[in-house]
Amino acid sequence: MDLSEIIKEFAGAAKTDPNLLVGFETGDDAGVYRLTDDLALVQTVDYITPVVDDPYLFGQVAAANSISDVYAMGGRPLTAMNLCNFPAKNIDRISLRRILEGGFSKIKEAGATLVGGHTVRDDELKYGLSVTGLINPKRILTNAAARAGDHLVLTKPVGTGVIITGYRRGLADEDLLMRAVNWMAALNRTACETMLEFDSHACTDITGFGLSGHALGMARGSNVRMRIRFNDVPRYDESLDLIGQGVATSVTGSNLEVVQDYLTFSGSFTDEEKGLVVDPQTSGGLLISLPADQAPKLVSRLRERGNQVAAVIGEVVPADRKPGLEYLK
Repeated sequence: MDLSEIIKEFAGAAKTDPNLLVGFETGDDAGVYRLTDDLALVQTVDYITPVVDDPYLFGQVAAANSISDVYAMGGRPLTAMNLCNFPAKNIDRISLRRILEGGFSKIKEAGATLVGGHTVRDDELKYGLSVTGLINPKRILTNAAARAGDHLVLTKPVGTGVIITGYRRGLADEDLLMRAVNWMAALNRTACETMLEFDSHACTDITGFGLSGHALGMARGSNVRMRIRFNDVPRYDESLDLIGQGVATSVTGSNLEVVQDYLTFSGSFTDEEKGLVVDPQTSGGLLISLPADQAPKLVSRLRERGNQVAAVIGEVVPADRKPGLEYLK
């Protein structure tokens, strides 16, 4: 019995509560629990191992990654709690303080309040947040409501996983790493607030399962097929060079296994391009499904607000025999 089967045992019991609006069923970014007809809680938890050596930047990236799940649902972060595992013998108090300071800076930027936390002595450093947000129950954006005819918008570039790995192997320079870190540390707040100004139907954030894994999750949850134009996907071009040099993360292979039975490539694709679409991301962008005529307007408004990489990357079509994901050239 794998972990997903164990979790499903609890899903049925949880669904007996009529106020649980979003739970286990579709692997969504956060849970949603109704308090009143007009108010619900959004709850999520996430923490990660270091993606950069600088403790302050790591704290910022980890916090932005945790808070993103609330934004992916269309919610507003309200409170946060620190979660930190640290090796007692190998980390100094100054570094730990800087991690927490970095996280706190993003909590404040999100307009949330830090209310506490929990630390555990562990062999490996990990940091993140448990975040509670608020949302209107009538305006929840899950990953299971994309509609045939919608277009897809992506708000951050992909390729961070291979860049982090490449830097650790001495194959990526610090300038490239910092470009990626700046995007990872950027909150999805503006993207969330902007998508709510349109008739957005579904949303997810692109994190550890990569673009393909999260797009497929939306496709399966919505019983549709996603068609993505690879050349329109915002990306770090250097990431393709790194993949060509043999750089891959420890989970790239498992990400491919998850999607391969549902994934097709139409046109001429290199191995590097096929690798990029399963590259795991940290604190990636929002993938938003909305009416076709509104998608370019959403991109234009995001660019007016400082996001110069957001792009319409594809469309949603009927599932035919089964949900799936197709990349086009």
